[in-house]
Amino acid sequence: MKYLPAQILFLLQDRRTRRNIRSLTEFLLVLGLFITAYSLLFHVIMDFEGREFSFITGFYWTLTVMSTLGFGDITFQSDIGKAFSILVLLSGIIFLLVMLPFTFIQFFYAPFLEAQSKSRAPRHLAEDIENHVIITGFDPITIALVERLRHYHHDFVILVPDVQQALDLVDQGYKVLVGELDDPDTYHRAHADRAALVVAVNDDMKNTTIAYTVREIAPKVPIAANADLDDSVDILLLAGCSHVFQFMNMLGQSLARRTLGAQTRSNVIGRFENLVIAEAPVMRTRLVNRTIKEIGLRQATGINIVGLWNRGRFSLPKPETRIEASTVLVLAGSEDQLEAYGKYVGETNGVSAPVLILGGGRVGMAAAHSLRGQNVPHRIVEKNPRLGAVGENIIVGSAADHETLVKAGINEAASVFITTHSDDVNIYLTIYCRRLRSDIQIISRATLDRNINVLHAAGADLVMSHASMAANTIINILTPGRILMLTEGLNIFRCKVPPQLAEKSLLESGIREDTGCSVIALLRAGNLRINPDPSAVLDKDDEMVMIGTAESEISFNTVYPDKK
Repeated sequence: MKYLPAQILFLLQDRRTRRNIRSLTEFLLVLGLFITAYSLLFHVIMDFEGREFSFITGFYWTLTVMSTLGFGDITFQSDIGKAFSILVLLSGIIFLLVMLPFTFIQFFYAPFLEAQSKSRAPRHLAEDIENHVIITGFDPITIALVERLRHYHHDFVILVPDVQQALDLVDQGYKVLVGELDDPDTYHRAHADRAALVVAVNDDMKNTTIAYTVREIAPKVPIAANADLDDSVDILLLAGCSHVFQFMNMLGQSLARRTLGAQTRSNVIGRFENLVIAEAPVMRTRLVNRTIKEIGLRQATGINIVGLWNRGRFSLPKPETRIEASTVLVLAGSEDQLEAYGKYVGETNGVSAPVLILGGGRVGMAAAHSLRGQNVPHRIVEKNPRLGAVGENIIVGSAADHETLVKAGINEAASVFITTHSDDVNIYLTIYCRRLRSDIQIISRATLDRNINVLHAAGADLVMSHASMAANTIINILTPGRILMLTEGLNIFRCKVPPQLAEKSLLESGIREDTGCSVIALLRAGNLRINPDPSAVLDKDDEMVMIGTAESEISFNTVYPDKK
């Protein structure tokens, strides 16, 4: 709607605007009657003074006086004429200089600008669109999901009910459609029947309504939804959802799996057929301060170190890379190899000191429940006194208070979880805990992806983003078997061997050096070969299973654009 006639037509469709235009028209008619009456009285008084003027001169005099221009070429000589001139002048000031501009702006110009603005908000998608993702609502999960959809060139549209919010999102570069989330017409206009996925990440009640509404339009389209309450999972499935996730619970469980007090040395973060990807913190193990060559992990267990996390920075392993206490290994191998790694490093028997959980909200309670299942002692620090009645392991008080933290066991704890919903508070508490204990493992939650690096800089050893975890989970639904998004920008993907690499060994290919990606498996004739030897020769019909960051994947696609 870029053209004036279309904008005016859009303007006239609004009932309030039509009423305003009717009021403006009535005012202009009244003003026209006044001008006509004054013009006729002008001739009457001029006849009284013995002068005669043309009909058009009467309108000319009336408009010059009412507009206060007053050229002075035509004036009355009699007192009655001068009194009439004063009346015309005063009414002109009121009607032309005050009421007309106000009425025009209020009843026409402002609604016109509003309609012009509203006409920019899209209300229909292209008729040929298909296999797109429909996202209902806008929040941090949407931001993270859109970033990944753009990376993999998936079409998407964000449904929002508010026109102004839609305009703001359009200005930010998002693809938006205006419509009520519980209106079937909205999903007709979004072509939900041809969509690849509908994502509902609102509250449980609204997600239920969205799922039921979409099912009327598109009986077969997959629907992924978030559930805040346990009781809502079954209801959302009954409403028509294909996948229901409890992202807050998943985040809490993910935090709990990464604690040093857990019963295992590694944490599985992804599976690709028989290939297992795991993270393994090395803090307080015999691997600290040794190089990758010195520990000889591949020779001892068969498992491969495919990457290292160090305070949010991912790097590829080199033989001379020295492992620090804050390092988290990214391992790739089979279940047996992962079990062998645990035996090689030495299984932990847990710790007697409790894990500290700062924040007793949904994430904190989910982490506590998971730790309880692992028989890991823990204590929750929560400001809300009503939560203190839930259990004896809850310490009521401020996590910023030193006495409260000492009472909770900060001096003995092996790990501390920071789980509040505010990134500002999490950064604040991370700095404080790191100052109190330089050797403690700090695992923090991040609501917004942009604060992940800040939390690492503040002293967090691991940062789990609620938005990233949810977005990765949803992306994995879209690309089963092709792409597996793991954690904070780390992806597994598969592709055919590029023609220029055929008949070369992995060592000769230079894939890791050129792109930053590592080959962790080869798929040949339906058989998955995990952690192939560097001397393995690539066949043109092979598929490579690779791991790397999003930037590394882009680099691979740039270096090898002609791969199948």
